[in-house]
Amino acid sequence: MISIFDLKKLSGLLWDFYAITNIRITVFDENLQELISCPENIPPFCQMIRSCGEGLDACAQCDQEACRVAAKKQNTHIYQCHAGLTEAVTPLYVDDVPVGYLLFGHVFDYPSVADGWEAVRKCCRALPLDFKKLERACKERPLISRSYVLSATHILHAVASYLILEQMVTLREDRLAVRLNAYINAHYTEPLKAADLYQKLGIGKTLLYEISRQLYGTGVAAQIRKLRIDRAKALLEDERRIPLVEIAADCGFTDYNYFITVFTRETGCSPGSYRISSKAARKEG
Repeated sequence: MISIFDLKKLSGLLWDFYAITNIRITVFDENLQELISCPENIPPFCQMIRSCGEGLDACAQCDQEACRVAAKKQNTHIYQCHAGLTEAVTPLYVDDVPVGYLLFGHVFDYPSVADGWEAVRKCCRALPLDFKKLERACKERPLISRSYVLSATHILHAVASYLILEQMVTLREDRLAVRLNAYINAHYTEPLKAADLYQKLGIGKTLLYEISRQLYGTGVAAQIRKLRIDRAKALLEDERRIPLVEIAADCGFTDYNYFITVFTRETGCSPGSYRISSKAARKEG
């Protein structure tokens, strides 16, 4: 079974939530792939946190753990993220099958700005950041009360119930989608082109794009790039210290310089820096 999200309808509903709460909201699928956010861009504070490999990884791990807890509770989970901001996530179920998550975040929930910055500074002390700039970005976040957060979580839960009721996400068996997903996962490290997929699946460009958007929330090229970067990160974390040029080739990048460019753009740090930060994290662990 595959979960299919109606992103057009979802966009309108999420913007309504944002208009009421002024809190950014995101939809993840069951594999924790981000499908849509309102607004699209994260605030400057979070951009700074994710500008280093350690912060980017911590954000991903924090989201994953929060979704895991919410799924286990089968209810909304309110928590403090690794950087000291408040977030909430609620699981989405269709016929008792988990199909995704609604998450709001980046909330500066403290009694005062000074209290908030002190807590955030402690949470982020291990990150290689410019703390003067981080402080300014932190203090630009609107101060939100705990009662407001609780009210927002009630609205979040209502939004989750409504999108299920209105069938903005549905379950269906989609053989084309299954075949596409299986083929990409098996061949993403090869010189894979869209034309190969048209021929393999016997479909046209428009339908391929539609299936890809339903499956991944993005185009085929972006999904292949994500899989390659995820593989590269795993190889960079390998203690054998595989040469970067070999990692690039192993992940499907025929051009080494292009690999460096794409990895840096997607992760916020170079492959070399990512390897160093991963090694340091292992030592601390």
